[in-house]
Amino acid sequence: MVSVVIPAYNSAKTICRAVDSALLQQVPLEILVIDDASSDETELVMRKYANEKRVRYLKNEENLGVSASRNRGVAAASGEYIAFLDADDYWAADKLEKQQRLMESTGEVLCCTGRELVDEKGAPSGKVIPVNEKITYQQLLLGNVINCSSVLAKKSVLLEFPMEKDECHEDYLCWLRILRKYRTACGIAEPLLKYYVSSSGKSGNKFHSAGMTYQVYRHLGIGRVRAVGYFFCYAWNGLKKYAKAYRKA
Repeated sequence: MVSVVIPAYNSAKTICRAVDSALLQQVPLEILVIDDASSDETELVMRKYANEKRVRYLKNEENLGVSASRNRGVAAASGEYIAFLDADDYWAADKLEKQQRLMESTGEVLCCTGRELVDEKGAPSGKVIPVNEKITYQQLLLGNVINCSSVLAKKSVLLEFPMEKDECHEDYLCWLRILRKYRTACGIAEPLLKYYVSSSGKSGNKFHSAGMTYQVYRHLGIGRVRAVGYFFCYAWNGLKKYAKAYRKA
């Protein structure tokens, strides 16, 4: 079974779209919505799923941050696989089926997919960012091609490498630690993730995001000089990635 972990904070406007896209998946699953002490109507909106046995709603008593919320979901999950989904993103209906099949055939512990950018209402833009079929640790150091909402991973591996350090890109740090041990991840180039780029999110402010990326390298134990070198590669690859997506749209 796949356990879908959805951290939510003041997500009343988008949470149903995310949950509904998970319910459409053609694999046995459960959905764990971790409400990080929202102050909006997220809890009220989630009552829509009160009779849906596959949906579990867990609310943090206080705001813990996205890493702790995801970790809580992983710890409470019953599935062998964990899929992360942010509350403002959604999936194509065959995403998990394709990923699970690929992981079982390759033996990889982590799988990601391509993504299509969508607007605030979830409308597709035609701007697509693919991924390679195989991603190595060294490749990942040069740019984070693994989007969190596209990930399917073994629960045992996520328990081994829980997320932390919300002050930087906590998901990027997690993927790097996983690939440093397990060497590779597999990817599906198709845009099975519909991804909303928020200007108010952690990656919305590019200068702030750049500083967080540098901190990821430092948390990995990489020296300052090498960290600066990796950072410039990261920045250049990021510019190319989005420029290519916008040219094709």
